[in-house]
Amino acid sequence: MWQGQKDLNPQPTVLETRTIITGKTPPTTNKNYYGDYAVFIKPTDISEQSKYTYETEEMYSKLAAEKYESSLIPKGAICVPCIGTIGTKMTMAPCDCYTNQSINSIVCNDKYDNEYVYYLIKNFLPGLKAYNLGTASGREYVSKSIFEKIELVAEQDKTIQKRIGVILSRYDSLIENYQKQIKLLEEAAQRLYKEWFVDLHFPGHENTKIVNGVPEGWEKKPVDSIYSIKYGKNLSTKLISESGEYPVYGANGVIGYYDNANCNEQVVLITSRGNGSGDVLMTYHKDAFITNNSFIVSPFEDYSYCQLPFTYQFLKNANFRAVRTGAAQPQLTNQSIHTVDVVLPSKNNIINYCVKISYSNKKIIFLRNQIRLLTEARDRLLPKLMSGEIAV
Repeated sequence: MWQGQKDLNPQPTVLETRTIITGKTPPTTNKNYYGDYAVFIKPTDISEQSKYTYETEEMYSKLAAEKYESSLIPKGAICVPCIGTIGTKMTMAPCDCYTNQSINSIVCNDKYDNEYVYYLIKNFLPGLKAYNLGTASGREYVSKSIFEKIELVAEQDKTIQKRIGVILSRYDSLIENYQKQIKLLEEAAQRLYKEWFVDLHFPGHENTKIVNGVPEGWEKKPVDSIYSIKYGKNLSTKLISESGEYPVYGANGVIGYYDNANCNEQVVLITSRGNGSGDVLMTYHKDAFITNNSFIVSPFEDYSYCQLPFTYQFLKNANFRAVRTGAAQPQLTNQSIHTVDVVLPSKNNIINYCVKISYSNKKIIFLRNQIRLLTEARDRLLPKLMSGEIAV
């Protein structure tokens, strides 16, 4: 797969000092194969924004780990999805673990530095689409036999490999650190929301009367009587680029960039199409383009005190998934949203909550901006280090 830049032979050759391991998925009909014994990574668990995958939807049981022992990959293995959507995701194994059959994992010997190989593959990753065989169902597919024959040029001097790996890893280490800080801040905001508005232990709750099943001053009403909930705009995928002035938010977050914006403030979004229909997320850019795969949510003037941090937590607890329609393609419509009733806390409770978490929210926005800057810097540096344009 890889051949040295400084080798006498200028042509890339197949790397023979590595192993490719394809994962296994135990039969889902046998629940005994699933448990909490070993990490089990699937492409859907992998985030494009993270180097490692620490949290997975499912885990192997001890029974499955013993049955599929031959597919165990070691910590540091480079995992590349090759079935489904390819050329966008990869991860480095955070521990000895297992993957499903959609993932080919690269295990190098001592000749190659794992960190270097990870970034070598990351630099190449979009090119994986060129090897797509396709399937009858239309899914992208690169077989193991083709994957292991892909030829890439690699640095053969391990000292230089390590230098390159260290330089790029520093960016990802900072990104990971900031992501952990964000997670802690978001969890704190979520805990406070639950304490005040779910468990009803808000300040002064001891002296608050319960009227019609809710605290006095709270009221039950349709969610669309509090918020304007409108579709974003359609945008052809041909117009979405990998870089640009304004981020484009699709069904599950930023999917690229465009040269125009249709939203000039941070807002809460509700996914309207696909498996994520009903999911609630928040934008972290002042100006952005929101596609019609999401609803844009903003409070009406009478409810302007329902600021962004509250609205985000409030709508996450509204359970829009319960009113989804469509069997083959789940969707959320204005008509179905109209049927969702919510219990709105008192104005004072909401204002106090927003004040309480205002610092945390500002810190999250700052950290997300730092992550964006670090990611852009790393991605600019990556091809230059791999090509030798920048010497180390």
